[in-house]
Amino acid sequence: MKKSRTIWWVVVLVALGGGGYYGWQKYQAAEAARAAQQAAAARRPAVPVNTAKVDKADFPVYLTGLGTVQGFNTVQVRTRVDGQIDKIAFAEGQMVKEGDLLAEIDPRPYQAAYDQAVAKKQQDEANLANANLDLQRYTKLGEFATRQQTDTQRSTVAQLTAQISADEAAISNAKTQLDYTQVKAPISGVVGLRQVDIGNIVNAATQSGIVSIAQVEPIAVIFTAPEDQLPYISEAQAVSPLKVIAITTDGKKVLAEGKLAVINNQVDTTSGTIRLKAVFDNKNHALWPGQSVSTRLLVKTLKDATVVPDEAIQHSTNGLYAYTVGPDNKAVMHKVKVSYSIDGRSVVEEGLSPGDVAITGGQFKVQPGTIVSTAVADAAQDKVRQE
Repeated sequence: MKKSRTIWWVVVLVALGGGGYYGWQKYQAAEAARAAQQAAAARRPAVPVNTAKVDKADFPVYLTGLGTVQGFNTVQVRTRVDGQIDKIAFAEGQMVKEGDLLAEIDPRPYQAAYDQAVAKKQQDEANLANANLDLQRYTKLGEFATRQQTDTQRSTVAQLTAQISADEAAISNAKTQLDYTQVKAPISGVVGLRQVDIGNIVNAATQSGIVSIAQVEPIAVIFTAPEDQLPYISEAQAVSPLKVIAITTDGKKVLAEGKLAVINNQVDTTSGTIRLKAVFDNKNHALWPGQSVSTRLLVKTLKDATVVPDEAIQHSTNGLYAYTVGPDNKAVMHKVKVSYSIDGRSVVEEGLSPGDVAITGGQFKVQPGTIVSTAVADAAQDKVRQE
């Protein structure tokens, strides 16, 4: 019995010794592998990256949308009298000023009507002069002229005086009709394509038009914004007119800067948007009626925001993150929260601080703890520029 217990304890001790020796060997192997990895990492060259400092700056917040350019005023020029067109005085696409001659209609019938009205007035003035002389004679005759004769003559003078007033009105109307034979620009702007040619008969009642004029200085852009932004837009607009930027639809070129002028009086319930109208000086004619543009409406400006280039923000299945360069030139990963991203810059609400050095290029080779080198990346960029 005593001998079997001794054998059992010997077996246990041997087993424990063997297990300890195995664990010690495994620990030594792991330490050797870790040392080898650290040595390899030390020998591995630094990963070249591009960097940018995280800034603290004011950040303008824009609402983007699509808009259509419209002439500030648009007029379809029509004739107000009937007749044959004798002259076209404009070139298609020409800039005209208010009052410039556009077309001339045969004036002869209207000139004759005017001359006739003037002659009729002259005739009635002669009759009035004679009637006044007769009235003076009846008045001087006194009791030799009957009261009825005097009253009748006084009535004749009054009738002829009224007739002259009617003649003056007829002359004014004839002069107006004669002036209408010269079709003039009612506004300043750009004329479109000619709709009639010399020799055509135009009719004031049925004629569609001679030409259209669109005012382009200033000019308007109609665009939309989400209805949930309406309170913010109205509040800011009440303080001062909001800035609006018109950009080409590809987003590559700024065309003009203007001001928000009108907020429509009704929300479109089908789309959930509100129509807005912005006005631009357009001195360089960069905007043209009917043109499609992208719009940016400056709603507010964030003061002292944490701003980084968009290239620093990376996407993963776990959300947004960014790498920064630590004091030992090792990459550090940060989970970030971005509120706005406009014009290549992003506002970071959480994860980064002003003064951090963010990695903006070469992240595909970077992992947490990777040693990075900005000098190598800058030298490579300089070489590309020189080539």
